[in-house]
Amino acid sequence: MADKLIIFDTTLRDGEQSPGASMTRDEKLRIARQLERLRVDVIEAGFAASSNGDFEAVQAIANAIKDSTICSLSRANDRDISRAAEALKGANSGRIHTFIATSPLHMEKKLRMTPDQVLEQAKQSVRFARNLVADVEFSPEDGYRSDMDFLCKVLEAVIAEGATTINVPDTVGYAVPELYGQFIKTLRERIPNSDKAVWSVHCHNDLGMAVANSLAGVKLGGARQVECTINGLGERAGNCSLEEIVMAVKTRKDYFGLEMNIDPIHIVAASRMVSQTTGFVVQPNKAVVGANAFAHASGIHQDGVLKARDTYEIMRAEDVGWSANKIVLGKLSGRNAFKQRMQELGVVLESETELNAAFTRFKELADRKSEIFDEDILALVSEESVTQDKEQYAFVSLSQHSETGERPQAAVVFTVAGKEVHGKSDGNGPVDASLKAIESIVESGAEMVLYSVNAISGSTESQGEVTVRLQNSGRVVNGVGSDPDIIVASAKAYLSALNKLQSKAERLAAQG
Repeated sequence: MADKLIIFDTTLRDGEQSPGASMTRDEKLRIARQLERLRVDVIEAGFAASSNGDFEAVQAIANAIKDSTICSLSRANDRDISRAAEALKGANSGRIHTFIATSPLHMEKKLRMTPDQVLEQAKQSVRFARNLVADVEFSPEDGYRSDMDFLCKVLEAVIAEGATTINVPDTVGYAVPELYGQFIKTLRERIPNSDKAVWSVHCHNDLGMAVANSLAGVKLGGARQVECTINGLGERAGNCSLEEIVMAVKTRKDYFGLEMNIDPIHIVAASRMVSQTTGFVVQPNKAVVGANAFAHASGIHQDGVLKARDTYEIMRAEDVGWSANKIVLGKLSGRNAFKQRMQELGVVLESETELNAAFTRFKELADRKSEIFDEDILALVSEESVTQDKEQYAFVSLSQHSETGERPQAAVVFTVAGKEVHGKSDGNGPVDASLKAIESIVESGAEMVLYSVNAISGSTESQGEVTVRLQNSGRVVNGVGSDPDIIVASAKAYLSALNKLQSKAERLAAQG
């Protein structure tokens, strides 16, 4: 394993713990297919014991994905582990990832267990999991803030019980690179059977050092697995960013000297898919996948790049998939071309009815927009997957009037449980008026905590993608809507968020 770095993607589990980022089974499956295309080694598909929905998602991904190992998280108890094993039955390669907290703070305040009890629970859980699957990963939650002597004792014991991967999380993003790398190195040196397991790092970005800490764990500590997410998605400040880890190791192969299975040409497509599915927009200056990642505004930089691109570019944009942003379809494109492009994008529709509905929406968009990009197709399909669910609210039509010096007015027609209703309101602007028109009928009482507009592609003809985040009774949800008309996209996003609010799906907080 010395020359191979394993990429463990947890977008579908830890990434989903971002407030409002929860995904449906079909959305998770679509992203998993893209991760498989990206040649991710391990896909953590979810936390099977947390809900029936998560169990079904892990099960569906385990049955569908053939080239990546599929992993389910579980707490260190028999029920969680059994549920994970059941969900993973159809996997070509399945892994159970079990965890228990080992820091004094977590053991005392959260678990209310003694160190001896935690040690015994860790051993029992790995032993139980090892009898169900051959591939078992163990994580000491809040491992970086744990006592070194106690942590060595726990990790030596779980390796002896059959753990094949040992993951050391910086659960709260407290580490700094040199110290974290040394921490991993010390563990491996002090634990007699450390060579019997692959060592892994899982870092959070609270201090903006998740990628640096992970790379230090690899280079200084000898870890050979990095746990990360697309776009660095994750709760609080997020997780270690997959695209940054991959391109750092590839670009600086002279320093790291490691090989990976990853095919980086699919990175940008994966980034866009995750962003559009969750409603978490990628900042323009985000490394590798941001819109400005390969843009040069400075005259000196532009001149240098024109003369020799490596004067200011250490990576080629096309190597991570930016060149894939081409016009792919138009209003004259046929159904077969549409279906083929969907398959190339990793979108699999399960029936002819679903394909026909998506193609109809595509033709409607093509009549309004001359150039159809991959992002447009993904947005269409994301919207289609939402409307196929048994939704409470569905958009029908909208009209609005605004002019300088007059208060804007809006009228929105939508359905509530299949019955058409009409809402009218004025507002501070046409978007405000439209959303108030919806709220005048729904009376949800939800608080809007985020409203964001993003152009899906780069022209005034582009579809606008709107994200609305609502909060009500402790629940936080994201709704996403897309349309060439920003006002319509806003109404769709608001209704999407309301649909998620009224859903009773529950999720448990898991390991960070």
